[in-house]
Amino acid sequence: MTTHPQLSYDEFVALATADPAVVGLVLKGSRAHDGMATRRSDHDLYVVLADGAATGLTRFTGHRGPELDLVVLPFGAFRAAGGHERYALARARVVLDRLDGGIARVLADKARLDADEAFTRAGDLLDAYANSLYRSVKNARDGQPLAARLDAADSVGFLLELLFTLDRRPRPYNKYLRWELDRYPLPGWDTGGLLGAVDRISATGDVPVQQRLFGRVEAAAREAGLGAVLDAWGDDLALMRPGRR
Repeated sequence: MTTHPQLSYDEFVALATADPAVVGLVLKGSRAHDGMATRRSDHDLYVVLADGAATGLTRFTGHRGPELDLVVLPFGAFRAAGGHERYALARARVVLDRLDGGIARVLADKARLDADEAFTRAGDLLDAYANSLYRSVKNARDGQPLAARLDAADSVGFLLELLFTLDRRPRPYNKYLRWELDRYPLPGWDTGGLLGAVDRISATGDVPVQQRLFGRVEAAAREAGLGAVLDAWGDDLALMRPGRR
């Protein structure tokens, strides 16, 4: 990590814009989410260089300061970035694009999962969600309230990942979950109802709420062609469904 405490966001943008090796600047994080920045929010900026270009800006690689965090990388690495960064890129804001929209197209690609990738991943997430839900309900039944709550909290993470994957979108970070759903609701889901159920389950492990939510998820999963994943659970599905203790 390197630091340049006196370097401001505006100063760096001007410096980078004047450098022909820079083909793109991309702002991510709270500053890219309308209404989410606070007085403590810094600027998280990708500095995208032309592949193979030489520039003195590489001295800022890994820079972290009170106002500015930088990721300096060539275009090829920027295009390949994903994993935990995918949501950040999906909702990032283009500050500079010297590739005739090429930077914006990379961000648009990050915001939309490939159909085959999404289907395969959704199946794995559905199974993980069902597993945590089943354990939570079973532990509640067997007088293990702490284990039941912990499993319920685990299930919520898999659930959210699943629902966004079914819509071929990267799951937002928890900080931006409400922001994302308020602006881009999940098709077929009432945002207030979903967030209320997630809040209740995370806090208490409420079994009937978990089961009612699973009823909705089961219908959506079967409609998406994932019925075989659920059917593999056999008779254990009965414990997850609404109305069963």
